[in-house]
Amino acid sequence: QVQLVESGGGLVQAGGSLRLSCAASGSILSIKAMGWYRQAPGKQREFLAMIYSSGTTHYADSLKGRFTISRDNAKNTVYLQVNSVKPEDTSVYYCNLVQGPYDYWGQGTQVTVSS
Repeated sequence: QVQLVESGGGLVQAGGSLRLSCAASGSILSIKAMGWYRQAPGKQREFLAMIYSSGTTHYADSLKGRFTISRDNAKNTVYLQVNSVKPEDTSVYYCNLVQGPYDYWGQGTQVTVSS
């Protein structure tokens, strides 16, 4: 099994920045990709960004450059930097890991942006 623990959420003022972290542990064999999603109340889970083992990154078109994903392979940790946060960024942010045919999810970390 693989465990994912997110951190870095909380209350942030609009216009500010935050960095989310997600540390993977457990049966880490060969990670294909790690990424971030978010889900606001009453909405579907939304893809944000993914980083592959090659280092290639992929972002949702809607993010407009405010989000940056990075990864520390030695620590099996993925980060999401969010700049110029907006109230509409308020959501639960989830970490995702793809290993072989399996997807793993973290418990999520709440981000609340005050206007």
